[in-house]
Amino acid sequence: MTSSRITDLLSRHPLVDGHNDLLWELRELANYDLDAVDLTRPVADTQTDLPRLRAGGVGAQFWSVWVPCDLPPEQAVTATLEQIDAGHALIARHSTELGFAPTADELEKVFASGRIASVFGAEGGHSIGNSLATLRTLYTLGVRYMTLTHEKNTDWADASTDEPAYDGLTAFGVEVVREMNRMGMLVDLSHVAPSTMDDALDATESPVIFSHSSARALCDHVRNVPDSVLSRMSTNGGVVMVTFVPPFLTDEAKQWGIEYSDERTRRGVDLSLPGVRAMADWLSAHPSPPVTASTIADHVEHVREVAGIAHVGLGGDYDGYPLFPDDMGDVSTYPLLFAELADRGWSDPDLAALAGGNVIRTLRDAETVARSLQATRSPSRARIQDLDT
Repeated sequence: MTSSRITDLLSRHPLVDGHNDLLWELRELANYDLDAVDLTRPVADTQTDLPRLRAGGVGAQFWSVWVPCDLPPEQAVTATLEQIDAGHALIARHSTELGFAPTADELEKVFASGRIASVFGAEGGHSIGNSLATLRTLYTLGVRYMTLTHEKNTDWADASTDEPAYDGLTAFGVEVVREMNRMGMLVDLSHVAPSTMDDALDATESPVIFSHSSARALCDHVRNVPDSVLSRMSTNGGVVMVTFVPPFLTDEAKQWGIEYSDERTRRGVDLSLPGVRAMADWLSAHPSPPVTASTIADHVEHVREVAGIAHVGLGGDYDGYPLFPDDMGDVSTYPLLFAELADRGWSDPDLAALAGGNVIRTLRDAETVARSLQATRSPSRARIQDLDT
């Protein structure tokens, strides 16, 4: 009964996933050659393809346009544009399955047409090369959130996995947030330091998101959201999209992830499914701690408890990490999580809010704020050298 209930629910309410790294995998596997990677069939070297998205009930996807932090600014901008170009090519090639949806209304319209609504999220402020004009260009091209940092600090914001440099946001970082608000681009606080989370929440005039983070109270990982920040989400109106990456879900998996990363680095193996196969001997001798849909559900329920039911969503991060929970290894498995929550007593309205209702509301609210701000505020011409002296 639960299976049919979840299937029916996700047919009526779009499951909006906050983060998927397929585009970078397509770059690594085939330099974006969509003839070489047939996404209409199961793909052995990715966790994402069209049949599995359908099986997972995914109704809308924020496709990540991530590029490495160590690229010089001009190369980072170019690589980001290449990611966006590949995303549009993907949508155009599979137009019977995917539809470009840069607004909340268009997301709902594409979903109603039976296709998977698609839009982009830039994973890291290094993608704009310290230029607000570049930020505006990304918005024009369909980017609807930007993660303020990735693993390294930008020149204007502290990351959670780098040494603190600014105690949060610089003056230019605040201006980035203000300009994102003016455009209607969601401020994404995954990857950033708690000080940056607080500064951004202080500066923003719109709801924010965490596109792929979990609860720090349950797993003490710097990538997760502390309760002090979760408690601010109800006032802000945004949403925390719980991620499925095992090292962010339990302390045991976090420690295992450190050991896996160290060995992977020693061997020169990348973060890909072929890389996992190259690590088979080590993985056999060092099995990952058990992590399941139930573990993810614990994080979902913690965010609901602290932030409120209106402020929780899902951001799986598939194809952004090679190993996922034992029973949720690819994008086909979302219904298992919904079934787990249904078994815990979640109502259909609460499941629909989790699936996508909350993030669609957040996007629509950001659009409303942007229209108001655009009536009174011109595009910012601020430069980092003028504000951060």
